[in-house]
Amino acid sequence: MFSDAPNLSNLEYPVTVHSDGVKLKPEKMIINQLYHCIFEDQVFLFYKDEEELLHCYEVENADAVKEISANPTDTEKILEKYSQEE
Repeated sequence: MFSDAPNLSNLEYPVTVHSDGVKLKPEKMIINQLYHCIFEDQVFLFYKDEEELLHCYEVENADAVKEISANPTDTEKILEKYSQEE
């Protein structure tokens, strides 16, 4: 569904968390690449589609949120795991 994660070491991650909320830089997003952040014990997912529309979702499954918070680099694998359980 989403492309493989690009090497972001040379790129600025387009989703950042600050004390006043989540900041997005959609111009830095790669189309159909999933981005995530953890803000106030909530997991948010973002991606930009082929038409450059920005999509935002909140992960509501408490177990998934806990697991993503503990292992943020495995977000896509964790989401796949919980989507198959439903």
